[in-house]
Amino acid sequence: MSSTSQAPPRQRFDPGSITTFRFVSRSLDAAGLVCLRYALDDVHEFEERIRLPRPVAAPPADSQTIEGLLDLLHWVAGVSYYKAAAPPYVSCESGSPPPEARALLDALYSEGLGEFAAVNDLPIPRPAFPIRARAPIAATTAPLRRVLVPVGGGKDSAVAIEIVRRSGLQPTLFSIGSAPPIAGTVRVAELPWLLARRTIDPYLLACNRAGALNGHVPVTAIVACAGLLTAALAGIEAVALANERSASSPNTVHDGVEINHQFSKSARAERLLSAAAGEVPGAPALFSVLRPASELGIARAFAGMPRYHPVFTSCNRVFRIDPARRAGSWCLDCDKCAFVFLVLAPFMDPDALREIFGADLLADERQYDRFASLTGTGAHRPFECVGEERESVAATALLAGDPRWSEHPVVRRLAREVLPRFDPRDADPAAILALGEQHSVPRELIGAVGAVLGA
Repeated sequence: MSSTSQAPPRQRFDPGSITTFRFVSRSLDAAGLVCLRYALDDVHEFEERIRLPRPVAAPPADSQTIEGLLDLLHWVAGVSYYKAAAPPYVSCESGSPPPEARALLDALYSEGLGEFAAVNDLPIPRPAFPIRARAPIAATTAPLRRVLVPVGGGKDSAVAIEIVRRSGLQPTLFSIGSAPPIAGTVRVAELPWLLARRTIDPYLLACNRAGALNGHVPVTAIVACAGLLTAALAGIEAVALANERSASSPNTVHDGVEINHQFSKSARAERLLSAAAGEVPGAPALFSVLRPASELGIARAFAGMPRYHPVFTSCNRVFRIDPARRAGSWCLDCDKCAFVFLVLAPFMDPDALREIFGADLLADERQYDRFASLTGTGAHRPFECVGEERESVAATALLAGDPRWSEHPVVRRLAREVLPRFDPRDADPAAILALGEQHSVPRELIGAVGAVLGA
């Protein structure tokens, strides 16, 4: 099956008429081309393609490892196509998932689509995945020498890179796509880079225009699974994600479920992903090297890495699928831009931030409501990759006591109207900056985590 030539829907797409999402087949050829095939009933067929790098000098990968990780990528990446109709049933025609993979999929296709459901005013999807028995796997512990670090072009991946570098392990960078912030980060890091390319079936975009359901998907889980497969092909023992502890904080509640925009970055998703990968013999380890830290702590570390400052961008509008709607750099008009500005400000001079962003957002009174919303004042925390409300309150408190920032119009108003609503003990900067103990960072890296992210 190949839907790359499938004609656009001739009539309006009716999500309610679809009963089953089908995982049809998947393949990986010698050149690194992954083809992932899906269908909605027998009506709409899709084929996603991911071009993975195949290092010439890599040792041959065990076929059982590659097949298992290819299965995992197939199941996880399907969420982008499932959401077009979010039907009640799924059919795994290329093989059913084992127990830990099924637990991951149950979470990704429900909690991971929580924001999608809330925005579309739908019940949380709860498709029932089939399950197969897991074959016994002999416990193996490969020495950790090489680490694959996914790069998104923001401050978090830059800090993760420097932690792995400081540990003495060998970092190799990985990305899906080469957007300018990604390419810039790679250039500054001066490390080996494995570049993958993902092509979403254009027929899905045509279905969206014809009325298919659309919305946020747990994309970090897709990147993680592509990273695991790439690492296995390259003979790399681990994948180090750059997800902080703040990512576990929910935004709101919908249909009786806590909704977290960053679900696939959360500690729960990390545990599920790691356990699912652990069912595959010889699979690389997976963990987040930033899990002990808050967003505020990561911003403090990143402020001391000036070589990355001219090239990074955390604004998600740079990464929109539609090239015509992409921002060139910081858009200066979204919650992510405001949050990154807010958490960097306590650790940088106004002139330095103005040079990075192209404007001083805290000097612009029109930005007040956006900054206030980051504290949860008046509404739930925005559906964006932003930290906890208390982190924004702590950053505001630091700025209010900093003569470099205290007279900025937005800071003055936040100090007057927002800070009095909070008990200072609930947003104590020292407590937020301290490293947590709930993480899965290997012993080979934990010392570097403390060195880079500690006070």
